[in-house]
Amino acid sequence: MSEVNGQTTYTRAQFFKCALQVNPAGYIKYRGAQQMLSEDEYNQQLLTAALEAGVKLVGLADHGSVDGVDKLRSLFAQNDIVVLPGFEIASSEKIHFVCLFDENSLTDQLKMHLGALGIDIMNPASPVQKSAIEIVNYVNDKNGFIFAAHSTNDDGVLKRRMNHVWGHKGLLAAQIPGSVDDLKGVEDDFYRKAFLNKDVNYQREREMAAINAADVVKPEDIKNSSASCLIKMTKPCFASFKQAFLDAGSRVRLNSDKPENFASAIERIRFVGGYLDGVDIELSEHLNAVIGGRGTGKSTLLECIRFALDLEPFGKEAKSKHDAILKNNLGKESGSVELTIRSAAMHGRKFVVSRKWGNQPFVVDDQDKVTPYKPIDILPGIELYGQNEIYEMTRDSLSRNQLIERFLEGDHANFDTTIDQVLTKLQENRQAINRALQQKIELEADVERLPKLQDQAGQFKSLGLAEKLKIIPMLEKEKQLSERVTEEIARVDQAIITLKDSLPDTAFLSDTAVDGLPHADLLKQQRDLLEQLTNRLTAALAQLDEFVSTTTAGLLPLQQQLQAAITGEEQLLESAFKEIPASQGKTGRQIGAEYQTLLKQIEQIRPKQTALQNRQAQIDELYAQRKSYLLELNQKTSERSSAMQKSVKRLNKKLEQKVRLALQSEGNRQVLVSFIESCKLDGVGAKRLAWLLEGNVSPAHLAATIRNGDVTSLQFDFGATPAVAQALCRMTESQLLNMEELLIPDTMAIELNVTHGGREANFRPIDELSTGQQCTAVLHLLLLDNQDPLILDQPEDNLDNAFIAERIVSELRGAKLSRQFLFATHNANIPVFGDAEWIGVLSVDDNKGRIMPEQQGAIDVPAIQQLAAEILEGGKSAFNQRREKYGFE
Repeated sequence: MSEVNGQTTYTRAQFFKCALQVNPAGYIKYRGAQQMLSEDEYNQQLLTAALEAGVKLVGLADHGSVDGVDKLRSLFAQNDIVVLPGFEIASSEKIHFVCLFDENSLTDQLKMHLGALGIDIMNPASPVQKSAIEIVNYVNDKNGFIFAAHSTNDDGVLKRRMNHVWGHKGLLAAQIPGSVDDLKGVEDDFYRKAFLNKDVNYQREREMAAINAADVVKPEDIKNSSASCLIKMTKPCFASFKQAFLDAGSRVRLNSDKPENFASAIERIRFVGGYLDGVDIELSEHLNAVIGGRGTGKSTLLECIRFALDLEPFGKEAKSKHDAILKNNLGKESGSVELTIRSAAMHGRKFVVSRKWGNQPFVVDDQDKVTPYKPIDILPGIELYGQNEIYEMTRDSLSRNQLIERFLEGDHANFDTTIDQVLTKLQENRQAINRALQQKIELEADVERLPKLQDQAGQFKSLGLAEKLKIIPMLEKEKQLSERVTEEIARVDQAIITLKDSLPDTAFLSDTAVDGLPHADLLKQQRDLLEQLTNRLTAALAQLDEFVSTTTAGLLPLQQQLQAAITGEEQLLESAFKEIPASQGKTGRQIGAEYQTLLKQIEQIRPKQTALQNRQAQIDELYAQRKSYLLELNQKTSERSSAMQKSVKRLNKKLEQKVRLALQSEGNRQVLVSFIESCKLDGVGAKRLAWLLEGNVSPAHLAATIRNGDVTSLQFDFGATPAVAQALCRMTESQLLNMEELLIPDTMAIELNVTHGGREANFRPIDELSTGQQCTAVLHLLLLDNQDPLILDQPEDNLDNAFIAERIVSELRGAKLSRQFLFATHNANIPVFGDAEWIGVLSVDDNKGRIMPEQQGAIDVPAIQQLAAEILEGGKSAFNQRREKYGFE
């Protein structure tokens, strides 16, 4: 509903408040009271009260009289309130009915109806001679609408136990004072069971619609909740009002029945440029359907919504189709799409998402400010699937599992973050172990040389050189100690630099940042203390710099002296080398130089023995740490699996025997097989690892067994062949560490109940279903509670038609009360039996897609009825021919 040039344009169905038993000024005399207001005063006060109550349609129902209709109708019409003229009548059985007629019915016509029904002009409230059945038939023959007034009172159809009247197909509604639940227990629950169609003696083919329509005797009575009910219509008028009762389950509500909708909604879609240039539509917050002939642009409309929201299609084929549609329909004219969205995630705030071809989307709030949000931030749970995308999803088990997890409620999601944190710790631990092992290998290579070097040194000692050259290892030690002094100073210098970088920054507590805050003074006092700390530390750091500089300056001459002394000693060694007798063809100088080099190497390696011991201790500690991480990972994954099982159980209850899910924790063991295959072990392929798919050994347990070289256990406990067991034991430590970190994904078995019509459930696994049934199983999941819209392009393409009619449509009728749906469809079941609040008919004009205002609305709009029949049913004639062939009445 919108304003165009001052005129109200109705383009989508919504609930309008209707007071269906309003009485004129003279009615109060029937109650034995005197009217203190003139007719005009009464009408004006009634109008004021109706406007305050939000009433958009009234039914006039004086007892056996239509006096006052014209004045009320004229006054209310001027204020955009529809008046259905009529009257109340009592049958020969003294059952009261309200009879209403078209808003344009003339008073003379109404009086003719009163005469035909035998109203006594002198006593209009007295019962007529016609029976209830005769009155119901007469009103229906004259294209009127009749409902049973105050059905549970003394003059009501239920109170008088008139089951033959109650069961009449021409009687579609009955008035009760409150809700159906309020009738619980009254007269042995008779009234409630009758309305619920559970009393065998009062069962109807179409359930009776319960309405609130208490007598409006005084103007203010119209404000009472019991005086009105809610009728869904595209435009308030008699034709739409009457048709609503043909689908009362969707279109008739008591004031107490209609839930408040807090879900997200795409309220408006507007196009500038491109194939859909000028299309500007307002959607319902419930069920919307785009219909039209093939090639009119239904898929284009939905893919442009996907483009605006920056959603990725599922699968290569869908991505390719999406890109082609956008290029051909937006790209040629650099068109743009604009969506007006109400966001549940943002507590009902409204945003405009706009995106031009070649650009990223912009999200603007209701203050016209560009926000940092992405579209997914304001519609985090939106589901949009193009043609065949659901089918593609059913073929990918991982995608199915990911979809199911989105609908699981519980604590399992909380474990994902913890598990990721544990995996990060394991990864860092693995990297530390690999580094330590590599360093250990390098140290071991040097330390292994030490005995040989020491043996060679012993040979030199046999020449009597040890005493003469004993100073060599001591000089080498002095060099190492002097280098350590330099390293210590450098470490202190680096610590001072780090501390300088860590000084408090008080810019975040500036006057600009805190002014206007309720406790700004306290924050400023904290800033002052931080600044004092910064100043003191700065002064201290300057002093520390001075200390380091002084020390460095003091060390320099000492280190120079030490170096000079060592150099002097080494020069003296040259003289000592001359005194060494020649041996084995080598001069004394050569022998001395070799011995000097040998002793230097020994002194350089000797500290590495301690380093090797320390490194081994570090490795042992890292492995001990790793065991605790692996235990934590095992605990968290077990807790997550337990929580997942509980979530699946709750989800199965929601699915109400339509679909059944079964979770096998860590069931996808192909991950482990694929990992071992990637290790490229000789003679080990997928077939030889089949035992891993059937077993339940964990990656960590398998890694530990391989690390221990336990070939027997690999063969007899796990099922590996001798050759494979031997090959596994040749895996590197790095590979085993990676194996320990593998997470085995869960598998989710999906089964669909393939029976119809309330018969005993027969569940079949999804892999054994037809394409249509597979898609039906997924669609049942998509229809579960979600605050954000579900948008589907021609879901019927891959769905079983019987499932659409019996299962999907029935779910839609309930789900749409708290969620928005938008379907592009060729199937009449969805918009017609789903009772879409908005149906938009896409057509082509001058090579442009169009959805004209007059071709929007619900099925109660005659133009929509005609177009829907032509597009979805092949026309009225084709529909009637099919009905005749099926033998339907």
